[in-house]
Amino acid sequence: MWLLWLFILLPIVEIALFIQVGGLIGVWATLALVVLAFVLGVAVIRSQGNQAWAQAQRSLAELRDPARPLAHGMMRILAGLLLIVPGFFTDIVGLLLLIPPVRDLIMRQASRRMRVTTVHMTRRETHRPPYADGVIDADYVVEDVPPARSRPPVDLPEDLADDDGRPAPRGNSGWTRH
Repeated sequence: MWLLWLFILLPIVEIALFIQVGGLIGVWATLALVVLAFVLGVAVIRSQGNQAWAQAQRSLAELRDPARPLAHGMMRILAGLLLIVPGFFTDIVGLLLLIPPVRDLIMRQASRRMRVTTVHMTRRETHRPPYADGVIDADYVVEDVPPARSRPPVDLPEDLADDDGRPAPRGNSGWTRH
């Protein structure tokens, strides 16, 4: 229900603030502030989005809880979105969200209303290094297949071919049957 009231009251507050600020500083200065807030919001989203992602990845790599960096990152991105939305009230809220103590206060207030569960992460070695303990695991199958008779390639010189037209063997490596 409170979300409905937000959608009803927010445009009314924004329009009233536009009228008040426009009356004080003029139409062009008011429009310039709206455009400046938009540019600032885009800059915040571009820079803070990448930074928030990097901080969350770093905390996961260090096996720390990523909740705090993710929450701060999401609030910074929300601040950028609020700066993009035209209006002075949303701009003020967006600028407040860019201040770290304000974000900490919001996180403390939100944590009182949330149930937090803890996730424990451990690093487990699932890959055995190659040739551990001198053992090589392998499977092989020996098939008795007669060698196929084929013609020598076109570019093979005649002196390297057998009497029957097959290429002469170049040596047996021991890995395959000829």
